[in-house]
Amino acid sequence: MQGSRLGFGPFVLDPGAGTLLRDDVPVAIGHRALELLAALAGRPGEILGKAELMDAAWPGMAVEEGNLTVQIAQLRKLLGPAGEGTGEWIATVPRVGYRFAGAIERLGVGRNPLPLPDKPSIAVLPFVNVSNDPEQDSFADGLTEDLITDLSRTAGLFVIARNSAFAYKGKAADMGAIAGELGVRYLLEGSARRAAGRVRINAQLVDAASGEHLWAERFDRGLDDIFAVQDEVATRIVEALLGRLRSPPPRHRPSNLEAYDLCVRARRLMDDTPQAAQEAHLMLTRAVSLDPHYAEAYRWLAVNHWMGWVHSGGPTEPTRGVALELARKAVAIDPNDAGCRWILAYLLAYDGSFAEADAEFARAVELDPNEADTFAALSDVTVLAGRVAEGLEYIQKAFRLNPFPASWYYLALGQAQYAAGDYQAAVETLRRDETYRTSSRRFLAASLAQLGRLEEARAEAELFLVGNPHFSIRHWAATEPFRDEAVLAHCVEGFRKAGLPE
Repeated sequence: MQGSRLGFGPFVLDPGAGTLLRDDVPVAIGHRALELLAALAGRPGEILGKAELMDAAWPGMAVEEGNLTVQIAQLRKLLGPAGEGTGEWIATVPRVGYRFAGAIERLGVGRNPLPLPDKPSIAVLPFVNVSNDPEQDSFADGLTEDLITDLSRTAGLFVIARNSAFAYKGKAADMGAIAGELGVRYLLEGSARRAAGRVRINAQLVDAASGEHLWAERFDRGLDDIFAVQDEVATRIVEALLGRLRSPPPRHRPSNLEAYDLCVRARRLMDDTPQAAQEAHLMLTRAVSLDPHYAEAYRWLAVNHWMGWVHSGGPTEPTRGVALELARKAVAIDPNDAGCRWILAYLLAYDGSFAEADAEFARAVELDPNEADTFAALSDVTVLAGRVAEGLEYIQKAFRLNPFPASWYYLALGQAQYAAGDYQAAVETLRRDETYRTSSRRFLAASLAQLGRLEEARAEAELFLVGNPHFSIRHWAATEPFRDEAVLAHCVEGFRKAGLPE
């Protein structure tokens, strides 16, 4: 979920949206000042050192202390006095730093409820591990993820993606508020306990609009029956919401529970640090050695190799070949898994096999119309093919299915907005906390450059090059799946204006 809004006096600060309101009227505030205010107001009463504040406003940049002094002075002028006889909102701590002196009220995420889809809509909340063993968290997470996958393959349902569902893990929240934030009517919640070769699962389906419990059941089975229980729960939910329907094609289930646990744990590490990705690689390698016919483990191994390719600054033939080989193997083992299909499609596009990639994307959407990642990846490939409006529709659909997505969704959205010439929207997207990272800065720099904000653009380009020191426009253009010369030329133009190396 996005961070809370912060209220103080007549002001409401929304760090996630990058906005400051005074009496509900937007206040013109620069990006650096807003980052400083967010850092100070986020920890009211605490003394924040000058180095910490400078890192918040100028991450990764070496700047003089005088810049901080200037920004603080401008902030004080912008905010005015805290109240009659109460001094300023930001107090100076001599020779140390600053602290926020006012009272802060945390106002929540400030997200308007999303409209309900035109079909029964549901989110599966993370199942609670009720055992005394924290190691069983991965089992409860795997159960949640599998139920999301099982339900999303039903064309008559609208199902919220895993990333957004897990935004609520370990958080007590009002069911109606959750349903409003995710834009669904129904919520599935439950608990799981695994011990002594048995599994106990409690599940209940709630109509968030009325608070009515539509279905609840307790399962107490041998551990060997876990996947049968998952199938049964999914079937009961579909029957409760849609009646009896023709079931989607069966999924290929793992035959080894240790391999299953390893895959669940590895998935949580995939978007983390390079060290975590290496740990995930070891887990997934072990999983396929335990179960050589486990399609999902091969799928995530393919992603693991792909991420190594991307993060290294460009593809190498062995890495690309291994990733493609693993993705093809995953699809061969389970041709009915939409996740395996879209991963293969994405890798094929980057390999230049566009006709085959398009066919795999189409099959993925057919198998699972709720797989948000498919539409996000499809947006990237479609924009670079020159179908920018279509690409924007895909990424917007991905966000609706996954309102709290992984950061790469924002990069895909920012790229699409840049390609459409909506540079200000791209800047706002790519400066959000959820995506403001090194890899997104290339399109942020290009968007700022196209707006004529060249100083900011070059600063962002420098930050991008810190994390991507071997980047060149020529190499990037040769490795991205472009199918449209006009889009390519537009991107190259923005990169050059921002000062990225040829």
